[in-house]
Amino acid sequence: MDYQPLIIEKKWRQIWEESDLYKTPVRSQKPSYYVLEMFPYPSGQLHMGHVRNYSLGDTLARCKRMQGFDVLYPMGFDSFGLPAENAAIKQQIDPEAWTLSNVQSMEEQLKSLGFSYDWSREVVTCVPEYYRWNQWIFLKLHEKDLIYRKNGFVNWDPVDQTVLANEQVIQGRGWRSGAEVEQREIVQWYIRITDYAEELLQDLDTLTEWPESVKTMQRNWIGKSTGVSIRFPVVGSDETIEVYTTRPDTVYGITYLALAPEHPKVTEWSDADTKTFVEATKKVSKIDRGDDSKPKTGKFLGQYVTSPFTGEQIPVWTADYVLMDYGTGAVMAVPAHDERDAAFAKTYQLSVKQMDCVSKEEIIDLVESKGWGKKTINFRLRDWLISRQRYWGTPIPMLYDEAGEIVPESIENLPVLLPKDAVFNGQGNPLDKSPSFKTVERDGKTYRRETDTMDTFFDSSWYFLRFCDPKNTELPFDFEAANSWMPVDQYIGGVEHAVLHLLYARFFTKALRDLGLVSVNEPFKRLLTQGMVLKDGSKMSKSVGNTVDPGNIIKEFGADTARLFILFGAPVERDLDWSDEGVEGAFRFLKRVFRLVTEFSPVKSGFEVALEKICHKTIFRVTEDIERFSYNTAISRMMELTNFMTSHGTTQKANDILLLLLAPFAPFMTEEAWQLLGHVKSIHQTAWPKYDPGLLVDDEVTIVAQVNGKLRGQFVVPKGISQEALLALVKSDERVAKFLVDVTIIKVVFVPDKLLNFVVKS
Repeated sequence: MDYQPLIIEKKWRQIWEESDLYKTPVRSQKPSYYVLEMFPYPSGQLHMGHVRNYSLGDTLARCKRMQGFDVLYPMGFDSFGLPAENAAIKQQIDPEAWTLSNVQSMEEQLKSLGFSYDWSREVVTCVPEYYRWNQWIFLKLHEKDLIYRKNGFVNWDPVDQTVLANEQVIQGRGWRSGAEVEQREIVQWYIRITDYAEELLQDLDTLTEWPESVKTMQRNWIGKSTGVSIRFPVVGSDETIEVYTTRPDTVYGITYLALAPEHPKVTEWSDADTKTFVEATKKVSKIDRGDDSKPKTGKFLGQYVTSPFTGEQIPVWTADYVLMDYGTGAVMAVPAHDERDAAFAKTYQLSVKQMDCVSKEEIIDLVESKGWGKKTINFRLRDWLISRQRYWGTPIPMLYDEAGEIVPESIENLPVLLPKDAVFNGQGNPLDKSPSFKTVERDGKTYRRETDTMDTFFDSSWYFLRFCDPKNTELPFDFEAANSWMPVDQYIGGVEHAVLHLLYARFFTKALRDLGLVSVNEPFKRLLTQGMVLKDGSKMSKSVGNTVDPGNIIKEFGADTARLFILFGAPVERDLDWSDEGVEGAFRFLKRVFRLVTEFSPVKSGFEVALEKICHKTIFRVTEDIERFSYNTAISRMMELTNFMTSHGTTQKANDILLLLLAPFAPFMTEEAWQLLGHVKSIHQTAWPKYDPGLLVDDEVTIVAQVNGKLRGQFVVPKGISQEALLALVKSDERVAKFLVDVTIIKVVFVPDKLLNFVVKS
């Protein structure tokens, strides 16, 4: 029978949707399993990276259902963000309409691939039903003093009158206007993620099913260090400059102090030339400033401090390589023991003092006993800046009275909706120019509404909890509902999210736990970071012109072929090179299986036991491979079984086993073949096959025969054969016997079921 994927897939997709085949079950006594991929931004078009990511999750979800688990497998869209606002400016289109149109398009593409999501639980972050709970959580965190407001520096485009993200600053200029970007200090909202720094660090040790590389990246981002804070008196003043160092053992080698350009003292002590330097430095990214390979530049501030250790006067400089985000924004420079300090000192001909390091604890004790400072634990992690001066995000639910005092919005007034009268002309924040939004009347008083919106990481830091209870209108999610599914058993997504998204999601889980909303400490039990999809050795990209449209593959070969190729092409952690030949090979395999099971030839006489054994070995190996995400080897094992069945014939039982094992990988074709074989119940609701351990054991083994360690023959013999019986067999075989002529056998080495080695001499 011919395999006609387009007809088959259209038919079964409709049947599955009409029957709610993949609706999440009400929690029962069965074990639960929560599978989740990092949800996408609705760009409007799936790419092959999406197909790989979601095929991995769908295969696992389908397998777990067949294995008897209650499975939660939802999908949604991370739909706030700058691309929609840019589209509104460029195309003069409503960002909501643009976004929801893209959502609808991507829903259709995902459904065409046969992914078994429960679409009744869909979460779209830009709709009020979701973002009202962003605002609710914001207010609850504010009540717990985990949210506050302070000044912070931003990239400011003076022409567009707007704040730019770092990636929108290109060589110091605004990406759209081309204007030279300024560093402007404005008041913004922050979350006290640093309150959880220690717990975020320590709990990484509990994540035993996360890649070690991801945990290392998180540890480095949190950046815990133990050192000492030391106050250096400013010469001719009662003031001091506080320095944090992890190398107090080098304090006798200090030759200058270096302050970050953003340090308050730099502003106070700068002349015109220094101010020019400071402004120029602020336009350089922190990554470039911290790059050890780049030149280190700075300015002398005309001030000195006194070293409490030597009494020497030490010059104070501002240097571009010092960042305000770490420690106190001031470093004690020891050129003899630090490469960056040495490079800076060489550039400006500053002295280098050679010295022997002393005991770290000895210096810390001295500093504390003299009252010069104290032992300090420091973190690289900084509080999370969530303010965005844009329209397309969750409005921050805060008001300001006529005196400028902060007044939190009332819970009953949520959601604070985005206005419909916003003007998108690229000039400033549209919310700041919306009269209907900006001014609020409450009990006869006039208030000004906060016009900043939230960082979109806020949306994606708790969506996995909303999936547990997506229709709740009283709370973000019910405590019992969340705890019945959480933590996510398997989370899947790109390694580019290894730090920020995962760190924020971990923080949110702990903060919401402390608010009494959930009881788990960590959101994701097991993490998989899959490789990218490449073509011609490069990541698929529109700019490179090497993209492959999944829709074209589906139209020509069907969704099952696209899925099977993407899962077979490479181990999941590695990058996958696109191959047209590989796609065609996947299609041929599916066509072969379909014909094999629908037009099968009976098993040949004498091969019944061998067929049964290879079936049970395949069940065992595929089950094990799926559990460890070795999907490519799982498919390879099914190909081996198919080859055996093609050569030696098959049975109804063997056909069923092959289709059941293949069902999570190729859901449409297997469903069609399953029904053609006479089954009434969906293959995806049928129990996963079980193997007989007794059939995994071979009755025969292959033993190698050696003479002085050199292979002279191989023998298929009964398992457990004795040394005497094996000696008789091997000596009678002329392949080995000829090497035993005219020699003396000194020793015979026998390794049961593996090896027989004659040690001889002439």
